[in-house]
Amino acid sequence: EDLVCFRDIRPSAPHHYLVVPVEHLGSCKTLRTEHLPLVKRMMEVGRAVLQKNNVSDLNDVRMGFHWPPFCSISHLHLHVLAPASQLGFLSRLIYRLNSYWFIT
Repeated sequence: EDLVCFRDIRPSAPHHYLVVPVEHLGSCKTLRTEHLPLVKRMMEVGRAVLQKNNVSDLNDVRMGFHWPPFCSISHLHLHVLAPASQLGFLSRLIYRLNSYWFIT
């Protein structure tokens, strides 16, 4: 009811979803301690969508936020990618674990 999930228009993995809160939040930079339950729910929704779409290896998943100015939309959205092992070279850079531009 407070989150929406849909496929990314330019998928970087066989399963690439965006989990978006209905309430407007500018980016992960605007998140505060009180948003922790929201972020946890976003991750739970991401995992649930993957399971619903028969992704069995939840250890081969990458979830995270792009840090401004490296995000193309100024509305908070969690990237959910699986299997992470199938990311191409460029996608591995764009969705690099705990990089300056992608926060996991």
